[in-house]
Amino acid sequence: MIRLKFIWLVLLLVVPALFPDPLGAQCAMCKATNGSALDGGGGLGINEGIVYLMGVPYLLLGILGYLFFRKKIGGFLRDMREIHD
Repeated sequence: MIRLKFIWLVLLLVVPALFPDPLGAQCAMCKATNGSALDGGGGLGINEGIVYLMGVPYLLLGILGYLFFRKKIGGFLRDMREIHD
């Protein structure tokens, strides 16, 4: 069972790395805005803005996950201390 999970994990990490072209995709509105801005000589920073906006939810989820994990581990360690004292 663990070997199957490991294989799926490797596939999910390796296969997207083999096809990097779709990773630079944009939505239709962003692509149109970027294309028209590039024609005018500007708009080079729109991709960085998209990445920034995409990163904020992941950062918030990471912080919440860390706090949740810390609370659970703290409770576990407190229970273990009570058992051994």
